[in-house]
Amino acid sequence: MKVSRIWEILGGFKNFCGNRGWKTSKTEDWIETDSQYHNFLWVREIHPESFKRIVSNRKCVVHEGLTYRVVSTAYTAWLFPVTPPESLMKTVRENPEYSKRIALYDLSQLTEGKNLCVKLNSTDSCVFQEFENFLKSQLKVKIRPTAILAAPEVDGGAGAAPIVA
Repeated sequence: MKVSRIWEILGGFKNFCGNRGWKTSKTEDWIETDSQYHNFLWVREIHPESFKRIVSNRKCVVHEGLTYRVVSTAYTAWLFPVTPPESLMKTVRENPEYSKRIALYDLSQLTEGKNLCVKLNSTDSCVFQEFENFLKSQLKVKIRPTAILAAPEVDGGAGAAPIVA
C-alpha cells in the first residue's frame, strides 16, 4: 500500500491552492477560502459510529505560530487508500445533511498505480471541485462517480411493476 502517494497528491494540491491565493497549512490538511474551511481526512478504515460523530462534529485544528485553535469546517473530504465499505457510502447517500458537506474519494486504484478515482461528491465545495480538476489535469486521473443505488418503486404508481408475494 502506497499511502505516501496520497500524501504526495494532497501536498501537490495544497501547493496548487496556495498559488490560487487560498490559505493552506503545512502541517494540517485543510484549505481556507471565502472564510470557509475545507478539511481533508485520509483514513484506511473507520467504524460507522465514529464516522457519524466526526461528521457531526465538523471541526478541525488550525495551527498558527505557537498556538492552535479549533474551527468549524464547512466541508470535509474523506480520502480512502482502500475502497470504503458500501455501508459508509450508503450512509452519506441517504443523509442529505451529510451529502451536502461530505465527499468521499476512493483512491485505492491510485495507490495501485492505476489512474482512476471513484468519488461520491454532491457538495458545492469549490475546493473539492478544484481537487477533482487537479487530479484530472495535473495527474491525468479519471474521476468516476459511484453508482447511485436507485430506490425501488413501492407506491404501485403508473408504470410500476406489480409486487408479487
